[in-house]
Amino acid sequence: MVYQVTTREFRDRQKSLLDMVDKGAQVVIRRSRGGKAYAITPIDENDLYFSPEMLAKIDKAVEQVKNGEVYAMNENESLDDFLDRVGDEI
Repeated sequence: MVYQVTTREFRDRQKSLLDMVDKGAQVVIRRSRGGKAYAITPIDENDLYFSPEMLAKIDKAVEQVKNGEVYAMNENESLDDFLDRVGDEI
């Protein structure tokens, strides 16, 4: 279920709305001015920080770029042609 509330309603009912999100409900906060909307999504520690495994993958990718171990599209090459060429090289 999706609950749409104003910013004022969210301030007044913050605890109960966050409890509903924790139970799987979707809460959307709509601003009266500007018409923008914001969805509340629960996150955990892994959403905020890179795990050691992810940092190792990033370090490896940086090293590959430094060593020229990359695939680059040729000038005027279509994406389909690039993917076909790279697929043949892998």
